[in-house]
Amino acid sequence: MTTTTLAVLVPLLPFLGAAAGLLLGRTAPGFVRPLAVLPTLAAALIAVVVAVRQGGGRAIDAATELTPTGSVPIDLALHLDGFAVLVAALVGLVATCVQIYSTAYLRDDTRYPSYAALVSLFTSAMLLVVYSGDLMVLLVGWEIMGICSYFLVGHYWETPEARAASLKAFLVTKLGDVPFLIGLFALAADTGTFRITGVLGAVANGGLDHPTLIALLLLAGVAGKSAQFPLHTWLPDAMAGPTPVSALIHAATMVAAGIYFVARLLPVFAASGAALVVLAVMAAVTMIGSGLAALAQDDIKRVLAYSTIGQLGYMAGALAVADRGAAVFHLISHGAFKAVLFLAAGVVIHAAGTNSLAAMSRMGGLKKRIPDAYWTMTVALLALAAIPPFAGFFSKEAVLVAAEHAALGDRDVAPAAAGWTILIGGLLAAVLTAAYATRLWLLAFKGRGPEAPDHGKQPVAMTSVLWLLALPTIGFGLTVGVITDWFDGHRLTPSVTTAVLSTGVGLVGGLVTYGAWRHTTALAARTPVGMVVAHPDAEPALVEIEALTAHRAAYGTTGDVPDPADPGRLLLGPLHHHAATGFHLDALYTTLFVRPVEAAARLVRFLDREVVDTYVRGSGTGARWLGTAVRRAQTGNVQTYLSALLAGSLVLAIAAVVFANVNAGS
Repeated sequence: MTTTTLAVLVPLLPFLGAAAGLLLGRTAPGFVRPLAVLPTLAAALIAVVVAVRQGGGRAIDAATELTPTGSVPIDLALHLDGFAVLVAALVGLVATCVQIYSTAYLRDDTRYPSYAALVSLFTSAMLLVVYSGDLMVLLVGWEIMGICSYFLVGHYWETPEARAASLKAFLVTKLGDVPFLIGLFALAADTGTFRITGVLGAVANGGLDHPTLIALLLLAGVAGKSAQFPLHTWLPDAMAGPTPVSALIHAATMVAAGIYFVARLLPVFAASGAALVVLAVMAAVTMIGSGLAALAQDDIKRVLAYSTIGQLGYMAGALAVADRGAAVFHLISHGAFKAVLFLAAGVVIHAAGTNSLAAMSRMGGLKKRIPDAYWTMTVALLALAAIPPFAGFFSKEAVLVAAEHAALGDRDVAPAAAGWTILIGGLLAAVLTAAYATRLWLLAFKGRGPEAPDHGKQPVAMTSVLWLLALPTIGFGLTVGVITDWFDGHRLTPSVTTAVLSTGVGLVGGLVTYGAWRHTTALAARTPVGMVVAHPDAEPALVEIEALTAHRAAYGTTGDVPDPADPGRLLLGPLHHHAATGFHLDALYTTLFVRPVEAAARLVRFLDREVVDTYVRGSGTGARWLGTAVRRAQTGNVQTYLSALLAGSLVLAIAAVVFANVNAGS
């Protein structure tokens, strides 16, 4: 089979698996798990074959006209370059691990068939975005992912958090998708095509008339999809969904789509220096703000959610200095270790019976009970903190090196202001990243107190995938010199300056956090708080629902836990409360947008009920009264009818005589 034929199968197989899973979920439940795992696994293997065949060489393009649309045709097109084939392999790997993990995590969930089908559809949509060579076809996958995220985040619809989070994720991302759609049409109007190769060719020939406007419109959609400031608030709340869904969204789909889109169309954004500066400021604010927020969260999944936002900020920062190789390198590296972190967090939650780091810090023996999660999560946190020789070090260094070159004027593609913004913001974020990664590890695995209730041995399906994903976390960074062809031939090697700076500030952040933890644990009480004691045979998903409910009851929705043993509280000081609430952005948006919209809705409802309905009811009442009057005249007496007829005739005769005389006199 040709490479293009194999590439078509990559998004098609998960789609067929999703359709078959929905059709057979109730009638043949025994086929649900094979239909969830096998098509996704086959797609992952084929994606690897496509990557090997493409080999980082010349891009492979294939297209057929989808439908005649007039002056700007829409083509069913494939564009396979080094970035596309590598990202597709990552998506397939993570999606397969998530499907395998979910077979145990949601083993007795009655809604598992629809869940598995939606995960497959989610995977298919992301693969369509990755391989698509036409912007309209890409948009189809883009929107399908938004719909799937709505249903998957709201999987536990019986909890108010899940319902609110799914609706928030849908609305916030759609808020960015509106200008994104306008930007796509404006781009097609300027270049005369939706084909990505045609767009890039037109940009290279100076055929883009409104580069800044188009770039800013597209960035709005990217900010929503990839959770960048100021449209990032949906992602921490999306943790109300099942843990494997969080792993899929954060590691390989949805949030990666926006970064990948900008990387694919980077010349469009690079055509406007102002757009790159805006992207740089957005990325720097996202990196630093999310790092502070992560340092104050108590829910283990919310810490990881804010860390995802920060790492996406690094990717956006690499794009702001016009280095898509560094951005995609960090996207792939982050996808591996973030999947490990979330899937391991699911094991930790099951073992501890709680999402709360404050409660875990008062438990003993947790790391001995779940050694697989402990070691793989430790490796992934080291990668997150960019400690060599793990993959996160090399990919983050690639971003900082690109920023250094832009700041010093070694590259004239991006403004120096963007380079300095990303370089300074990236170094500050490196301190914060190491700090919250160290805090999470200490609170989760170095707790002191009575042992957590034994919830049974972790299923093999949940622990085996952790080691599979840990392999690229450990070794991917070491192989980047071998696969430079996949990154446009660009060698992504760290420089001495950035390596020393970033590793040094990371070690300082970790050591300071460790010292703060030693100080706070010496003063803290040893009474367990916020612990959920689940049945030993309880399913992981059930434990997570109970933990989420108990955490909300104990601490509310902000996660600002009054725990004196928390080193984050000591490090942040008076800033802790503000960081724990996400710097009150949700409250600000509620004041600026939600309440005015609700007030407008109440006004419309009042006008509809009290004004419009009054006229409607009035017309009905008038017709009823007229009918009553006419009905009373219908007596059924012939003499009455004849009398009325004669009286009417007499009146008409008199009126005719009167009008005749008036006309004769005039």
